[in-house]
Amino acid sequence: MEWLDGIFGVVTGDPVQFESRRQVALHPVTAMRGGGAYSMPAGAWTDDGSMTLALLASICEKHGIDLDDICERFIDWNDNGAYTPFGEAFDQGGCTLASIERYKRTRDPKTCGGRSERDNGNGSLMRILPVCIYCARKEQKGEMSAEKAIEEIHAVSALTHAHARSKIGCGLYGFLVGTILEKKGSAPLSDILQEGMERGFSFYEERAEYRQELSHYDRLRDLSALKDTPSEEIRSSGYVVDTLEATVWALLQEETFEKTLLRAVNLGDDADTVGAVTGGLAGLYYGYESIPKEWLLVIPKREKIEVLCRQMEEETKA
Repeated sequence: MEWLDGIFGVVTGDPVQFESRRQVALHPVTAMRGGGAYSMPAGAWTDDGSMTLALLASICEKHGIDLDDICERFIDWNDNGAYTPFGEAFDQGGCTLASIERYKRTRDPKTCGGRSERDNGNGSLMRILPVCIYCARKEQKGEMSAEKAIEEIHAVSALTHAHARSKIGCGLYGFLVGTILEKKGSAPLSDILQEGMERGFSFYEERAEYRQELSHYDRLRDLSALKDTPSEEIRSSGYVVDTLEATVWALLQEETFEKTLLRAVNLGDDADTVGAVTGGLAGLYYGYESIPKEWLLVIPKREKIEVLCRQMEEETKA
């Protein structure tokens, strides 16, 4: 059920759009609600959900990771409104748009992503979950090495965000996904997250080309300290490091899917992405059945997403 768990975690976490932390403090989010920067109805996912669904569809139809196919689907999303709630793309990030345009010119998925330090927004982290689930299942069945799994995650990040810092963020998220899938039901979430982070840090510390950039994630080394960090010191900006920190922090604060998601989106600012990234992990741990029914009922095209998830369940089942 991990595909239903994770993907619906993303799309139910995604619909709360940009409001400042002060605005959210005045009017806290207590349920699925519409409005936001684009005046969308409740349940309408943004770019996070659309790009996640594009990746999901590609993996499902190609039976694996096909970088060119993924790029073509990103173009279809941006230009034609594919994978959107109502047929029109919105809320695209600048680095993502620039990467799509580069791919249109070059048709080279290995060079189209942004590579500068300024290209470390959360635009690849927000959509990376399908690749993480796919690779984790392959690895657990002995069909893919940990090295190859991270290589695939990095390659899919690099379609839009090719800087090492963004790739590390996606890789650490991948270690969290894999550890949750392996350990849920046998250990508390806080222990699972700590183990996932330890695996991730160990992997990157062994590779000299990542050690310097890894230091940007140092607050994620000791999750007991992160859990005790006041919300005022947790940033929910569009920066990849901030988003991963906010995600793990929210997961450490609560013990249900609903409370975790509300904790995440009430950080404000880039709330849709923090919600989507948090929702993916919370969904994997707590399960599809833990998502409030009233949230699921307002998700556009819910049945189509369910069909795609069930196809992937068959594709990757043990």
